[in-house]
Amino acid sequence: MSNPPTEHLILPGVLTAEEAAETVAGILAVQREDGAIPWFRGHHLDPWDHIEAAMALDAAGEDEAAARAYAWLLRHQNEDGSWYAAYADGDAGRPTDRSRESNFCAYVAVGVWHHYLATGDEAFLDRMWPAVCAAVEFTLRLQQPGGQIGWKREADGAPVADALLTGSSSIHHALRCALAIADEREEPRPAWEAAAGALAHAIQSHPERFLDKDRYSMDWYYPVLGGAVTGPGAKARIEERWEDFVVPGLGVRCVLPNPWVTGGESCELALALWVMGESDRALEILQSIAHLRAPDGMYWTGYVFEGERAIWPEERTAWTAGSLLLAVAALGGDEATTAVFGGERLPRGSAPDCCAF
Repeated sequence: MSNPPTEHLILPGVLTAEEAAETVAGILAVQREDGAIPWFRGHHLDPWDHIEAAMALDAAGEDEAAARAYAWLLRHQNEDGSWYAAYADGDAGRPTDRSRESNFCAYVAVGVWHHYLATGDEAFLDRMWPAVCAAVEFTLRLQQPGGQIGWKREADGAPVADALLTGSSSIHHALRCALAIADEREEPRPAWEAAAGALAHAIQSHPERFLDKDRYSMDWYYPVLGGAVTGPGAKARIEERWEDFVVPGLGVRCVLPNPWVTGGESCELALALWVMGESDRALEILQSIAHLRAPDGMYWTGYVFEGERAIWPEERTAWTAGSLLLAVAALGGDEATTAVFGGERLPRGSAPDCCAF
């Protein structure tokens, strides 16, 4: 007899089976009939967080709901391979931000690879492959000579060359997933491999090529989570700013010097720690945000822990719940989630020999 699909979502001090089911039900309640998953009903959808929530549904065994989320992306991809940055309540006919962010678009490769590993659905991979190719090509048209990826295209199509370290690190992960899909289909993409190598080199060795956002915790841990910085370098990076960002018993600060811990950043750091092989510290981080859990099983975005202490903002997002479920699934040994974030079967890019960047 097979195990229940949520068994790997049970984690001491984080989730019981009943609590995991409540959180999954909360995300399902946010999803629209057409498959869209906005932050919460009445708020906007952005493609990255939509995919994060869909991946959490796959980790919970809700494969049909996840497939509907990817079908929404397939139906509403722009001709240039992108998606808009925001849609009102997930309504594709009401984009509220017509810029197109590179990391938002590239992330489809991570979600598609995760869904395929979770389901083994080759027909799904066939359907989504053209969308993945188009999204990757859109993203790589924003790659700069130094390897970093420009942030976005404005609504009028103008490229923004400035690069974000967090976004580029997420794109590095997405490129590796896209290469894994290409390998699975026996359709090699050497240009993608070279692009991933150049991007990894920029992340590892050239911080000056990215906008200075080191006040944000995401710029601290995302090079590790995205797989560009590994081994001793990853450990050194995390140790260097641990005391700056981690608030014992409460979670991870979003941005310095604000006394504000957030669930999403806490769960992503936990996942990065798991990637490094530090499951004990990952568990401690996840346990520390129990105070953000709401009675309905969803999670508040964040908590202000000094001055007028308060839950803020008063919102419970599908992506915060999704990030928690994915971190728990990784610690719980879910095969698809561990493969996607742990790097199993993910090719590494190769930088050109000249390294002119």
